[in-house]
Amino acid sequence: MILKNENFELNITSEIGTLRSVLIHSPDKGLGRVVPSKAQDWLFEDIVHLKTVRKKEYDYYVKLLMYFLDPEMIKGHLISIDSDEKNREFYKPHHSGFHSSLKVIELEVLLADILEVESIKTKLVASVCAIEGCSYQFQQQLIETSPIELAKIFISGSLKEGPMMFSPIPNLIFTRDLGIIINNHILLNKPAKKARNRETLLTKYIFYNHPIFKNYVNNILEIPNSVQQFLRPGEDNTDKTTLEGGDVMMVSKNHLLMGCSERTSPNGVNEAIKLLFDMNVVSKVSVIKIPPRRDFMHIDTIFTQVKRNIWVLLGSISNPTKPNKSEPLYHLTDTNSKDKPEILQFIKDQKKPNKFDSIEDLLNDVSRNDLNSEEETEFIYSGNNVFPYDAREQWTDSCNLLALKEGVVLGYDRNDKTVEGFVEAGFNIINASELVNRLENDELNVNDIENTLILMPSAELSRARGGFHCMSMPLFRSEIENL
Repeated sequence: MILKNENFELNITSEIGTLRSVLIHSPDKGLGRVVPSKAQDWLFEDIVHLKTVRKKEYDYYVKLLMYFLDPEMIKGHLISIDSDEKNREFYKPHHSGFHSSLKVIELEVLLADILEVESIKTKLVASVCAIEGCSYQFQQQLIETSPIELAKIFISGSLKEGPMMFSPIPNLIFTRDLGIIINNHILLNKPAKKARNRETLLTKYIFYNHPIFKNYVNNILEIPNSVQQFLRPGEDNTDKTTLEGGDVMMVSKNHLLMGCSERTSPNGVNEAIKLLFDMNVVSKVSVIKIPPRRDFMHIDTIFTQVKRNIWVLLGSISNPTKPNKSEPLYHLTDTNSKDKPEILQFIKDQKKPNKFDSIEDLLNDVSRNDLNSEEETEFIYSGNNVFPYDAREQWTDSCNLLALKEGVVLGYDRNDKTVEGFVEAGFNIINASELVNRLENDELNVNDIENTLILMPSAELSRARGGFHCMSMPLFRSEIENL
């Protein structure tokens, strides 16, 4: 099964334009094989129950993406799709009932497609075996494996219930980190952690070799390593060039936000800016340097966009409050909080960067000057800006929301205080299961849904430490109207 579409488009000019196509990867059995002793090595804080993640949580994500992006695939068929007789085939790549959507695109299908080409298959097997330190005999065995089976092995580390051949890559569900579409260019990532090297390699082969991306091969951007990285001693030197998609946001045609974080290094940001300016992809890049902490990880864990004038963010890092000036503590503490981000805006051909005092100031500037918002910029804070709920709910991705269109976003149902903030801001709240039923029964139409936070079931999925912004790589969004 090879997905083909001669008219396939890549174009992202904002975070909130109506989503038209997206790349995802449904939880595979590798996610269900994460063990406590290896969890942190594989960038997990916990282990999840795979069956619950799939059937009771992630399936709702796929359903809603279908209703909004590719309704013909699901509308009127939901009862059949979810019947016991179908055994979830709609959600399983390479099964006879799989949806094969060209708007909600499954990464595993693209991988199997390119492995149909013998020369690509041979090169990719050799590359994976080099990364994983496989024997020559095992490499030959993989070359003789069918494309579909090989794709599953590359992703989950094993075939069916057989022994593990190498470690799984459970972070593949977070497709945002694989790369980012900037206008009609593809910026590939350079992961900070060894656990993500294989998924980066697979992604690179897919974008360079799959037929649906053939018109964009010359628009693929790969960040070079800095000279310093090769000359510094040690494997973990501070001059490594790293960049992950969770630290990149396309907020307008000419303006890109980048995070400098635990996963994206100063050298990664530097090389990306030079490349983007040299290629005339954008003319302005704003960099938010946040503390390199696991609970922050990427900038999309501390803020995402909801509408052109509304953002959700973590208040305690965006603009940290200082002690009461009348108390001695104010004079005894450093006025430059270590948790306060540093924000620099680089403009092409301008020698010195602009500076912003807080994330709110930067996002207000985006809303006002890039998106021409005439309304007051509003901020909905994680945990409704109440301690300790702000930190607790940020940890379960209260700020990591995916916009299906302007004002309609997906988030987790467990972040109660953040939901209160949305209600106070005038948003409707609806659970995913209710919305799916109302869409299927023609009680609602996606075109009529506005100013809505859709709550997704999250008891297990949230333990993987990523929200729906992380679990999506938007490929095409409509441009925002009235700019």
